[in-house]
Parts: sequence; structure tokens; C-alpha cells
Amino acid sequence: MEKDNAKKIVFSGIQPTGSFTLGNYIGAVRNWPLLQDEYNCIYSVVDQHALTVRQDPATLRKRTYEAFAMLLASGIDPEKSMLFVQSHNPIHSQLNWILACNVQYGELTRMTQFKDKSAKHPENINGGLLTYPVLMAADILAYNAAVVPVGIDQKQHVELARNIAQRFNSVYGETFVMPEAISPKVGAKIMSLQEPTKKMSKSDENLNATILLSDDKDAIMRKFKRAVTDSDGEIRYDVENKPGVSNLMGIYNVFTGKSFEEIEKEFQGQGYGVLKEAVGQAVVDGLAPIQGEYNRILSDKAYLEGVMKDGAMKAQRYSQRILDKVYRKVGFVQLKNK
Repeated sequence: MEKDNAKKIVFSGIQPTGSFTLGNYIGAVRNWPLLQDEYNCIYSVVDQHALTVRQDPATLRKRTYEAFAMLLASGIDPEKSMLFVQSHNPIHSQLNWILACNVQYGELTRMTQFKDKSAKHPENINGGLLTYPVLMAADILAYNAAVVPVGIDQKQHVELARNIAQRFNSVYGETFVMPEAISPKVGAKIMSLQEPTKKMSKSDENLNATILLSDDKDAIMRKFKRAVTDSDGEIRYDVENKPGVSNLMGIYNVFTGKSFEEIEKEFQGQGYGVLKEAVGQAVVDGLAPIQGEYNRILSDKAYLEGVMKDGAMKAQRYSQRILDKVYRKVGFVQLKNK
């Protein structure tokens, strides 16, 4: 990626924990390639974040390859964007410590995800779980990213990154760009097919609740046919009163480009079964080329590792300048020709 100084910098990352869901794709990954011409884009498989929950090493390694391949298959061009694995650039961890010394304990304990994950994993409330948002801030600020595409549940973390940047700038002088979170207006939060008031999650124990990008046509169609709706039979967009139907309409909107008004007219007087089948087929058709490209890329390990290495070199070279500036500001002795 050749940096264009006239363009703002985008940073976003995704964890390699479990297979990507339809929610990951619609809420994040689908939008990343669309930003490549308008911004200088930096994307990462954030494997270090995954360690806040105990991981099987072999599985984490496998999923990192899979996540990287899926990003490429989804349209991220390593000639246009900087794409790398987080742990391949040690500058994230180095900057993390400086930023951790500029955030308050109370700020971290107020993070919604810390509260949620602490309740979910009471046997493993580790320090990384508490300081996860600081590493996320380092991911963003290491590149002076101005724009951060995130799901709705991550906006609080971007706000914390802004607070840390502002605090550092006020103490040490202008250093960091203030990042802003952006989310797609439609499809930002895809809900569970079985509990449509809950977000679709790769960790859901109900296999019918989540569409995985690795699911074949039969699995996708079966899951949509079993999707929970309601009893009144009317197809209209009403998130509060008809969350299941609205979720299906939101997915259909993403894959067809049709407005909610057009969708309501299309299915007027028809049953939910017709809607479910149409949504399932639209998803199958939309994912087919991505799945084909994913399988091709994943089978070429040498190519994958080559792109990883090239991306890591670019990421280190770019972020080193920002880390050097931060080290100088805080008073670290820096040796020349290190």
C-alpha cells in the first residue's frame, strides 16, 4: 500500500476466534473493501486480542490462516490496503504499555464488554480482559488512524482510544490523530436467527442461530427456514415489535439492495416461509463467489504467508515512526542506528 497523504487512514481488525459469521461479514468485513479507494486502509487479524479467552494453540494458528484468507477472499487487496497479523508487528505491544500508563483503572472497569465477559467467564477474569481496550487503542493510534469501522458494540472502545489520545496530547503535545468510529447504517448488527433480540455470535451454542461463512448451501437454507419470526404473519420492518422479521429483512436488504418498503411490497400477502427461502437464497448467491475464492486461497499456504510477511513489514515500517515519536515525547533514551 502506497500512502496517499490526501486520504484519511482507516484501521480495523477482526479476531481469529471461530469461523466468521454472517454478522461479521455484514457488520464489518463486507464494508472494508469498499473503503479502499477513498481511504488509506490498514486491516489486521488481531490474534493477540483472542488470548483474553484461553485458546488451543493449534486451533488459534489454524483460524488465523482462515481469517486472513477470508479477508482476502472478501475483496481486500494487499496492493491497495495494508493487511497483516497483529502479533507480527511488536509495536502494538510496545505502544500498549505507554497508553496503559495514560488510562485510569476506573475507565477500564466501566467498559461494557469487560463486564459482560467477566460475567461469562468468571473463572478467567485476567488482566488482558481488563486492558483489552488499551491494546485496541494501540492498534488504532500506532497508525494515526482517523477512521475506525466497527460494530456498534465496539464504539465504546474507540471512544476510550479518543480519550487516551486526547490525554496524551494534552500532557506531551500534539502526537495522535483523534480517531472516529463509523458503522454501516443497515446491517451493523445482525441478530441471532433463534433469539432475534440477541446479536448473532460465533460462540452461540445453538447451531441454528448463526450463519457461518463456511456453511454450504443446504446448511444456510436449513437455518433460515428454522429462523424465529412471530405469530401475526405480516411482513413489515419493525425492530421493536417484529425483531425476527426485521432481522431477515435487514439481511435481504444487504444482499439485494432493495429498500424495506420494496421488500414489504415484494412479500405482501405472502407467508414467512416465502421470505425465509428468499433471504436464504440471496445469502447463498452472495456468498458463493467469496467461498470459492476463500477455498482457493486457503489451499495456497506459501501465498498466504507471503502476503502476511509483506504486510507485517509495511506495518512495522509505518508504525515505527509513530512509536519513535511517542518514545521521544515521554523521555525515553533512543539510540541511533539500532
